[in-house]
Order: sequence, then C-alpha cells, then structure tokens
Amino acid sequence: MAFSRRKFIQTGVGSAVAVAASVAGAEVLHPAGRNLESVKADMASASSSFANAAASETANQATNLPPSPQAAGQAQGPQSGSQAASQSPVTWAGEVQVAMAPDRMPEIPADKMTDAQKKAAEEFAAGRGTPVFGPFVPLLRSPEVMLRAKAMGDYLRYKSTLPPKVSEYAILITARHYSQEYEWAVHYPIAVKAGVNPDLLSALADGRRVKGVYETDQLIYEFVSELLENKCVCDTTYHWAVSKIGEQGVIDLVGLVGYYSMLALVLNTARTPLPKGEKPALALFPR
Repeated sequence: MAFSRRKFIQTGVGSAVAVAASVAGAEVLHPAGRNLESVKADMASASSSFANAAASETANQATNLPPSPQAAGQAQGPQSGSQAASQSPVTWAGEVQVAMAPDRMPEIPADKMTDAQKKAAEEFAAGRGTPVFGPFVPLLRSPEVMLRAKAMGDYLRYKSTLPPKVSEYAILITARHYSQEYEWAVHYPIAVKAGVNPDLLSALADGRRVKGVYETDQLIYEFVSELLENKCVCDTTYHWAVSKIGEQGVIDLVGLVGYYSMLALVLNTARTPLPKGEKPALALFPR
C-alpha cells in the first residue's frame, strides 16, 4: 500500500522505518566484532518487525476510523430531520453534503448582549438604517471589529472610485472564490441591476473561466481572479488595470477584494445561513 509523505509520517510508519534504519545502520557501521552474515540476519529481523508493526498500526487505524454515512445509517436507522440538519457538511472521506450546516454564531438576543455590543448594534442601525445582519451578526461578537468593518464597507460600497457594475462584479468573483453563498445571494440581484450580464454570472457560478466579454469585464475578472489565486498580479495585468481604472481605482479594487474576502471568511467560519427563501446557487468545485 503506497503512502504519501504526510500519511507516512502520520501513521507512525515513518517512525518505525527510522528506528529500523537507525538500528540496522548502526550495526553496519559499528559491527563490534560481528561478522557480516550476523549483521544481515539482524537487518532481516528488523525489517520483519517493521512490517509487522506497520500492518498492526494500519489495522488499528482502520478499527478507529469513523463509519461511512451509509454504514452509520444502516446501523442506526434513518435520522430525523433535526438530527440530519445538525450534521457538519463535511462527511466521512471528505465528501460534501448539499445540506447546510447549522449556524455557529446566530443573532445575539438583546438581553444577552454586553453594553459594548448594544452600543455597536445601535450605531450600526443608525448608520445603515437596518438592524445588524449577515456577516455583521458574527462580527458583533467583537464590537470594535464590527464597527470598523462597517466603516470600511461604507467607503468601498458607496464612496469608492469604482462604478457599481465593477464593484458588484468584483464582489461576486470574490464570493465565488470562497464559495460564499450568502454573499452571492445578496449581491447577485444588485450586480444584475447595476448592469452585469447574467450569462457572465452564470458561467462564474458554475466555476467556468470567463472569456470573450467586454474589455472592462474581462479586466476585472482577470485582475480579481489573479489576485485571489496568486496573492498578487503580474505586470501585464497591473498596467492594464491602471490604464483603465487608474491607480486609485486599483487600490479601491484591491481593498474591495480584501474586504469581501474577510467577510467571506467570517461567514464561512460562522456558517451563517442564506437569507430566508434563498437556495444555494454555486456549483461545488471538483475535489
């Protein structure tokens, strides 16, 4: 059975090999008056011991592995809807279920909020004209972070040099990168209203590369995708962006991608559910 280097180490097989090799190697280098045939015999014995240890370790691990969902279902019978809903989306062998996992950080009841959280929630509602929602619900666990995130979002969404069509398209490219369904559900209709082509967004939702569209759309797709995937952009993409949206536009775009990356990571960590009535729209990336 072949092992990857990580699995080789994790299973303990690597440790067994190291011990066996060290013992055998020491005997070869320092025979202490013993003949070659005696050393060979010891090496063969060490190799046999290693094989037995590895087989035993593999058997123990197999015994300790959690059962597959199919086996668990056969043993325990069908689960109720509430039991199924409380399961993690990651199952045995890393396969992903379609069902959404439960919210880890739901809204905090008013009588459970700290004074700092109440003050931050009031300030948010006064500034945005709506109660705390979406990613700001988990962020409220750290009131100062939530308010500073709101302030940055106020500029990037409503006051930056980028037109809404560019901003919303960049936000959806970011949401797609992180497979963030909440961000996608909220910003998809805003993007379409701002003039982003629905066919282009359909390709993006499916995980297909976007090509052959208007130059500005292609630029934003290439710049944001390259930034997210490579954590930087090449000279060609950079100069192309500066020629179209200027240096301030480039910084605003990078800031927007960074901001919505942060929100996506918060939403993914908290497992914030989709807005009521919305269904998952993003295809699973191949694994």
